[in-house]
Amino acid sequence: MDQGPFRSIVTTEEELRSMFGEPNQVVKHKLIHALDRHCRDFIAKSPLLFMATSDASGACDVSPRGDSAGFVHVVDDHHLVIPERPGNRRFDSFRNLLTSPGIGLIFVIPGLKETLRINGQAMLIRDEDLLEKLSAQGKKPWLGIGVTVEECYMHCAKSFMRSGVWDPNTWLPADKLPNPSRIIADHVNQEGVSEQSVAQGLQESYTKRLY
Repeated sequence: MDQGPFRSIVTTEEELRSMFGEPNQVVKHKLIHALDRHCRDFIAKSPLLFMATSDASGACDVSPRGDSAGFVHVVDDHHLVIPERPGNRRFDSFRNLLTSPGIGLIFVIPGLKETLRINGQAMLIRDEDLLEKLSAQGKKPWLGIGVTVEECYMHCAKSFMRSGVWDPNTWLPADKLPNPSRIIADHVNQEGVSEQSVAQGLQESYTKRLY
């Protein structure tokens, strides 16, 4: 791996532990291996998750998934299904899972600073009975991401507290926010692709192809 400008690098867990020590007993023992009633309740109240995958070479990707609270279906204590709604067809997460099934999930509930983390193995599924249960706005998802749960644990609130993400007083005013259409147009950098054309395409996608 190219170290770039970095020169002082931690390379072993032993070095890491010598710097910062061991986790406390609560942190050591909070991990469970099944979806208990607390995990099920958290998932039922979560409208948003972040999904981490990697390909066979280790190249990583993180992608959000969101819908009405409870959009993820818990099948049993060890399995859940995430619906795949219409997207941009890059299929970054899908292509990763086809070669490397490991998956990491962070479930978020607006206003709650703690999050639920779930790790496991995933596959792309077409089970009609499950896809029917995941229908929204009268439409079935394209596919489902079936997850075999291996680890579940609560993640502390420090990152959300530091960021102030749920505090509207920390939010930028609308005129100071990045302009996604302008960014995409500049990144595409092709004739005929303008900020206006990208904005129109995004608006059409958001209003006509959300489900």
